[in-house]
Formats: sequence, structure tokens, C-alpha cells
Amino acid sequence: MTIQETYREIEQTLGLVPEWIKQMPESGVNGFWTMARDFWLSETKVPNKYKELIGLAVSGATRCKYCALFHTEAARLFGATDDEIAEASLMGALSMMGSTFINAQQIDYDTFKQETLDIVRHVKSQQTSQAA
Repeated sequence: MTIQETYREIEQTLGLVPEWIKQMPESGVNGFWTMARDFWLSETKVPNKYKELIGLAVSGATRCKYCALFHTEAARLFGATDDEIAEASLMGALSMMGSTFINAQQIDYDTFKQETLDIVRHVKSQQTSQAA
């Protein structure tokens, strides 16, 4: 696909070709657009609303105001409520807090892994006994 054909497809899909895409090296635009079109913007096993909420949580963790704005508005476009957006933001914050502490303390990975698997087994057994 030529760059002009790619730009036309982007404009048909998004209504315009964003300036930041125009500033990408031409050699990267087709690859970026193909992935955006076929995974990010398409219905996949993970619904678009959830993909955008994940994107929002990651953008909070990476401190990207551009991504935070984009993924917030895209999540709303796909039906996310203000409460769901707030929960996704808090989940990103909680994950970063735990990650920062665990990494700074240099917690032994094998111990962490075993404890995580033990927790999952315990919660599953509690769910099974409550369902019975």
C-alpha cells in the first residue's frame, strides 16, 4: 500500500489523518496503521471498551497525557462510564504502586510466584465452597 493509500484509509476511518501520524517516518506508517486497524480498532476477543480502559491504565502508569486523553475519550466512545474510567485509572495506579514497592524491595521472584499461585488456589477453593 502506498503512503497516500494508507493516509486515505486512515482518513476514511478516523475522519482525518492526525498530525502525529503524518510526522511518522513513511517506513513506519503502514505497520503502525495495520496493527491499529486490525487489532486496536477491530473487535477482537477483548472488547474495544476494555482495550481502551487497559490503554488508559497504561497511559497513567507511563505518565503519557496524550494517551490518557485519547484512551479516555475512546473508552467513552465505546460505552465506558465515568466510574469505569476512574476504576481503570485506579487499577493502573494500584499496579504501579505494588510494582514500585516489590521491585524496590527486590522481592524474590520465585517466592512471589509461589505465593501468587497459593493465593489463586485459595481464592478458587473459597469460590467453589461458596457455590456449593
